[in-house]
Formats: sequence, structure tokens, C-alpha cells
Amino acid sequence: MTPSRLVPLLQQFDFGCERLTGRLAGPVMDSGDGEQTAVGPMTDREYFWEPVSDCWSVRRRADGPGARATFLAGTGEWGRDAAAYPHPWPPPFTTIAWRLSHLSEMMTLRAEHTVGQHTLTRDDYVVRGDADSAVSAFARGAEAWRKALLSVDEAVLDTVGYCTYPHGSDAEEPFIDIAWWVNQELLHHGAEIALLRDLYRAQQY
Repeated sequence: MTPSRLVPLLQQFDFGCERLTGRLAGPVMDSGDGEQTAVGPMTDREYFWEPVSDCWSVRRRADGPGARATFLAGTGEWGRDAAAYPHPWPPPFTTIAWRLSHLSEMMTLRAEHTVGQHTLTRDDYVVRGDADSAVSAFARGAEAWRKALLSVDEAVLDTVGYCTYPHGSDAEEPFIDIAWWVNQELLHHGAEIALLRDLYRAQQY
């Protein structure tokens, strides 16, 4: 049985994933009023769209990091702009590619550090260089994290450091707070991605 305290967080997670997936892939989306609106799948051009100068994004590793980034996170042909702490201030504006890669990596690695081998780091995560692969990676990451959530019991929810994800405050937080944190990351980055899709569509006319 799913712990009762986890049920609303799981429902919220499912809602956020469904809403963002609809916004990314179509064929319809719900803007919150219950009306279904047709939407096409995200293109590669939209995935990489930089609405302002000096965005952080996903880039070919051979091209090196973008402005104010000091390295490309991840592995493979592509990497995501990053910098060691303290991060640049003011924060760079980030593309859909950057935000979606960040979400997918976070869920994939946190799942692995909850029910996996507890070994993966950002250096092991394959960053995707096209929209279709990125959307698929998001779906896999969301599925992996959901399975991790379903694996826990009441005692685990209060266990500090149960998730050993090395790139956050997981070592100091009870697991239920980590579940809440992933939800807020999904909801706020999902809303940002949806807005960027709206802006991209609007500037085409």
C-alpha cells in the first residue's frame, strides 16, 4: 500500500508529468481550464531556441560551453551548460533543452540513488541532442522516479538520507521532503517550458 502521506504527492507528480508531456508532445494539451487544445510535437529548432543572448543550453561537446558556463555536464556527444558553485549571477536564462535535460537527469539519478546501485553521477548521464530523444528521456526518468516512490513505506518517508543523490541536500533531508522537492522542480520547470513553447509559437507570427 502507498503510504497515505505520499498519496497527494504522487497524485501531484502524475498531474505534473501528464501536463508537461502533453505540452511537449501533443497531440493535445490542457491549459488548466479543461479545454483540449491541439499542439504539435516540439521541434529541434524550438528545443534549442534562445530567446535572449547568452542562454545556457545543451551543446555539442566539441563546441565547448556557452557564455559564463565553465563546463558541459553529462556524457556523450552533447552536454548541458554548467558551472561550479557559486553559480553566475544573475542566473543565465536557460533554453527548453537545458530545463528538460535538468529535469530528466534529476529524476533518473534520484531514482537510481533510491532503488538502484547508488552510484550514478551527472558525469554518467547521457544528455540528449534532439527534441524527440529528450522527451523520451523525460518519460523514462519520470517512470523511474515514480517506481522509486512506489517502493517506499511509512518508515522510509521519515528516513534522512534514504536517497543518496549526490547533487542536492538529500543526505540531510527525510525522503518525504525529497519527494516534495522533485514535485516542485517538475511543476515550476514544467511551467517554464510551457511558457517558452507559447512564446516560441507567438514569435512565429
